[in-house]
Parts: sequence; structure tokens; C-alpha cells
Amino acid sequence: MNNKRPKGENVYQLVQKRLKFLFNEFDNIYVSFSGGKDSGVLLNLCIQYIREHNLNRKIGVFHMDYEAQYQMTTEYVEQTFRENQDILDIYHVCVPFKVVTCASMFQTYWRPWDESMHAHWVRPLPKNCYKKEDFPFYNEEMWDYTFQTSFASWYHKKHDAVRTCCLVGIRTQESLDRWRTIHGNNRLNSYHNLKWTRRLGYDLYNAYPIYDWTTEDIWTAYARFKWPFNQMYELYYKAGVPLDRQRVASPFLSTAQETLKLYKAIDPNTWGRMLGRVNGVNFTGIYGGTRAMGWQNIKLPEGYTWKEYMYFLLDTLPEETRQSYLEKLRVSREFWKYKGGCLDLSTIRKLTDLGIKFYVQKKTNYKTDKLPVQMDYLDDIDIAEFKEIPTYKRMCICILKNDHVCKYMGFALTKKEKLRRDRVMQKYKNIIK
Repeated sequence: MNNKRPKGENVYQLVQKRLKFLFNEFDNIYVSFSGGKDSGVLLNLCIQYIREHNLNRKIGVFHMDYEAQYQMTTEYVEQTFRENQDILDIYHVCVPFKVVTCASMFQTYWRPWDESMHAHWVRPLPKNCYKKEDFPFYNEEMWDYTFQTSFASWYHKKHDAVRTCCLVGIRTQESLDRWRTIHGNNRLNSYHNLKWTRRLGYDLYNAYPIYDWTTEDIWTAYARFKWPFNQMYELYYKAGVPLDRQRVASPFLSTAQETLKLYKAIDPNTWGRMLGRVNGVNFTGIYGGTRAMGWQNIKLPEGYTWKEYMYFLLDTLPEETRQSYLEKLRVSREFWKYKGGCLDLSTIRKLTDLGIKFYVQKKTNYKTDKLPVQMDYLDDIDIAEFKEIPTYKRMCICILKNDHVCKYMGFALTKKEKLRRDRVMQKYKNIIK
């Protein structure tokens, strides 16, 4: 199957070809369904394909329930399950894995459906859901993203499948990380050399059939086929939230800080329960998206450099959190000094004009026209490409945003980085004990 888009074919025609290929190649398929617009479109495309082609098979649905979510999301998920239960193999998962939170400087993670917090759960446990006892691979140190990978292997073995594929509704338009997932994929780890697939294990793959869809394509599909969708998006639109910021992810992630306050107006009952669930929710709901959370132009206190201010901020944090940031800083410093970050020629010229010392390598192993630039950390820099340059000011913004993962510094949750973070956190956890 060719990766290139044939002339004249639109994204809907292309996804039909991809689904035909997947249903022919894999005897065991499931969709990762969050209740959001992208995974909703992907699931509806699969349901439509099975019904229109009269396939004598079911498709799995993997829904990770994060407990704290809009009531409309819960209603949409339940409606989808109810209306298509004849062809869906449903795995509604309610497990207390670790989930990153950026609502608090004291909590780096929280646990949905934590039994010790039963009295403070945002909503009752759904009926017929899968709990931690149903998964022999579960352990208390498991993060949500590692649970997903382990679930794939468990699901493959449970169905005694020849080949299993998990369909994921990510689109490259959404973020650089998602673009990298597709275009930075090593073809040796793909299925039949398709860039929109990724190998997870032996005869076990992820596939991203709608990777080239735009937000407009998503909403066009909902309108044209009259598919039901999460009504939360209607309220987001009426509240003035831009289309590219309308998400149904965990409300305590950094990407949701700016819209967390909308819970008060859109779903006040859920908001009231969330206040007692995770530390810092009310503060983030009030100040998320403001200078207090480091989202706007922060000002350097008089008498400080950004490096000095960074260490001042770090000294205000709990030791475990402080050490986690310092480890990120160490990794970033070494990366820029010895390996180099990729910058385009115009940015390199700006650095030259500012008299900044750096070394440009002549080639890179990455698939890009940019060149690796080795340099030391700067205190600050006043150019349009500020977010591409390693500065102590950017680290200050991470700390003020409670961005424990340091996505603002360019860190991505690769497998290697996930393992490194787990080891560091466990190390300092043991020291504190």
C-alpha cells in the first residue's frame, strides 16, 4: 500500500482504503476512544465500515476513564456504547494508574478511581467497567501511558490473535509531537513500510488512519454523516474557545489549564467535586492562562538573572519536584552542548548577528532541512524563535506553569524519557522514605 496521496483523492477516500487494508490484514482490531472529536470520528468510521460492508466481526473499544471529566463526555461515551453494542467489544477501564497533573506544585501526579479517595470521587464508578483486578499486569507504579502499552499486549493474548492493531485518532495538525509520531517513525518499526503505523510488539501494532485530517475535516464528517458527537464542543464553541484548543483530555494537564475554569460555568456539579479531588484545582481554575501561571509575559524580578530566578523558584518546591526539574535541566543542557538542537538557517543567522557562540554541524540524522546547533544555555533571548532556543527563562516558565514534564522546553514523552522519569522519581521517593 502506497504512503503517498494519489491525486484527486480526499481524506475520506483515503481513510476508506486504509480501513480496508487494516480489516484485511488484522484479525484483531480495537480503537482507543477518549470521547473526543478525533477518536470519535475514527470509531464512527470503523462502525460505518463494518456495517456498510456487512463484516461478520466485532471491533474492540478501549476507553480509559479518567473519573474527572465533563458529564457530557460521559453521556457521549455511554451513548456510543449503547447504540453500537452489537458490534463493539467494550473495555471501559477505570484503573488508578498515575496521571500527570499541572494543577499543583506539590502533586506531580494523581490517581483516578483511587480507593483511598473513594469518598471524594468526582462521580460513581460506571457499571460493567474493568477495574485493576481485571488486569494482571497492573501495578501501582504504572502511569496511564504505560498502562495503554501493556493493555495492547494483554488484549492481543486474550483474543489469541494472529495480528492485533490498535487504531489511534491522532492528527499531525494537532502538535509537533504527533507530527513526529508519523513522520519521524522508523520504517523498520512500521507495518508493510507504512508511515502511519508503528510496531508495539510481535504481531502487535498501532495505526493512525486519520493522521492527515484537519480539524475542518473532522467537523465536516460529523455534519455530513450526522454522527452524534460530544456536546461539550458546542459549549466550548459558544464560550469562545478556539477550535484547536478544544480538548477532552484530563483537565489537570498543562494543555487544559487555560480552560479548566470553564468547568465552573459548563458543568458546576463536576467542578464542585473536582475542588476536593486534586490539590491546586481552584487556583488553576482562577489563574490558568494568566501571568500567575506563567502563560503570559512574565517579568524578571529586579536584581535577578533568569538563571538566579530559576534557582529561587526551585528552592520553593518540594525536594522531589525540585530534583525532577533539575534532572530535566541536566538532560537539556547536555543535549544542546554535545548533540545540538536543530535550527533553520534564518535562526542561525540571528544567533550570529547577536554574537552568540555556537557550533553548527554539517548534517543530521533527523529527516529535516534544519541543522544541529551546539550551544550553552542562555539567560534569555529576544527573537521570534524564543521557544526554540535553550534559555533559563523557558525553564522558569515551566516551573511557573507546573509543567512537570517540561513540554515547554521541548521534552516529548518518548519511551526512553518515560523510563528515565520513572527511575528518577522512584530514586528520590526512596531517599525521602
